[in-house]
Amino acid sequence: MDPIALSRATELVVCRDGRRSYWRFRPAKFYGGIATCDCCGCNLRCVYCWSWEHVVKPEACGEFYTAEEAGERLISIARRHGFGKVRVSGGEPTICKDHLLELIDYVSRNSDLLFILETNGLLIGADENYAKELSQFPNLYVRVSLKGVDAKVFSKVSTADERFFDLQIRALENLAKYDVDCRAALMLELAGGNSEELLKERLGRIKPELADVEYETLILYPRIVERLKRWDRQFVERILERRAQLNPF
Repeated sequence: MDPIALSRATELVVCRDGRRSYWRFRPAKFYGGIATCDCCGCNLRCVYCWSWEHVVKPEACGEFYTAEEAGERLISIARRHGFGKVRVSGGEPTICKDHLLELIDYVSRNSDLLFILETNGLLIGADENYAKELSQFPNLYVRVSLKGVDAKVFSKVSTADERFFDLQIRALENLAKYDVDCRAALMLELAGGNSEELLKERLGRIKPELADVEYETLILYPRIVERLKRWDRQFVERILERRAQLNPF
């Protein structure tokens, strides 16, 4: 699968006259509390995706919002709950580039909230200018979620061709080049072994701080477990085994 081509096809569905489709606005407990809007559509098909229905059928979910409308909702949720952060989740927010830039700008101009951009980084890796444009926002933190420690794992879990793994690394290179505050994130269940060490060495060569990877844990919702079992039962067993090793109690 070519995620760049899928990005273009998805954009035709989820972007309309400067507006973007979102299916939910909510407070969330992550990052110590954060206002969140969940967008429709993505350029990957990760088998453990918790938002699968909204990713594979973006035309069937959500409503369209301008950047101002989405930004005002995020700011309102943050203020109501005393949060200091906002984010877009549930899909790939970088697909609608102009809308995303307008959204970050609106939040920046109308609040002192930190905007956390959660992304797989593919489009930022494919377009250096994307990183340059993001560098104008001092209230931005970019969290690039790596789909595995190497190209083979990346392809297995995302269904994208192995050659696109390097775009995730290139995204971090582009962001570092323009001094955008960023970090790589990696799922614990996909980490481990020599490949993880080689990945950290590679990230450290971009910027020493990037070798300090942020780890996240797969949330095994029942529907995700069932999908994983249909896809690769041994993979599920390895996840459960690694989780037991990480937290034996």
